[in-house]
Amino acid sequence: MERTTKLSVDVFSDAAIAAEITATSSRSSVRSSSTGAAGTAGAGAGGALGALVGGLLNNSHRGTGALVGAAIGAAVGGTAGNLIGKHMDKVKAEAEAVKNAQVSTVTDANGLTAVKVTFDSGILFQTNKYTLNASAKNDLAQFAQVLKNNADCEVAIQGYTDATGNDGINLPLSQNRANAVSTYLKSCGVANSQIKSVEGLGSANPVVNTTAACAQNRRVEVYMYASQAMVNAANNGTLK
Repeated sequence: MERTTKLSVDVFSDAAIAAEITATSSRSSVRSSSTGAAGTAGAGAGGALGALVGGLLNNSHRGTGALVGAAIGAAVGGTAGNLIGKHMDKVKAEAEAVKNAQVSTVTDANGLTAVKVTFDSGILFQTNKYTLNASAKNDLAQFAQVLKNNADCEVAIQGYTDATGNDGINLPLSQNRANAVSTYLKSCGVANSQIKSVEGLGSANPVVNTTAACAQNRRVEVYMYASQAMVNAANNGTLK
């Protein structure tokens, strides 16, 4: 069950994430990124550990969440990684113009800069419902244009609830909400092929670790991350 509460801002501890990166980096050749610059992950064991670091950075919420971004076909060097970081800074700036969207820079499973856009479920949906309201459709239509303008970004959509219900309620509700966002974005012209995953994760990966009703935990997160085409362009030095 959910209770209606006001919009809350998705926050996380940069210091805690930095500590995780420092500890991990001392055992590998992986260099992780800060906002606006992408890290580099080597092949083999270094690449696998890069995915772990990506997982830590990718989730600005607390807890261990699903990684976004499929394994890329080639290693990404430092220069290419920086080009992707700069490109994603532009994507982030464009997404920040969308009303009611909370935008942050994260890292994908390959250790590359990605953009996370969070929509509070209290703005998108009525309590315990998954039908988008009229205001939400206006916001998502604006966000759809961002996605269409950045077709070289692949997209993952994740729906969440708070922990006040059980999985039998929360998992289908979060999946239906993620589906509703995906379906509406596609109706606004976003290509089916651009949206790579749509998941409902229930009360997993809470922003605030509590079993009480919590608006910050009720959300839909949309991740924009580098496609293989973007990686290829970066490696070729043609990505702008």
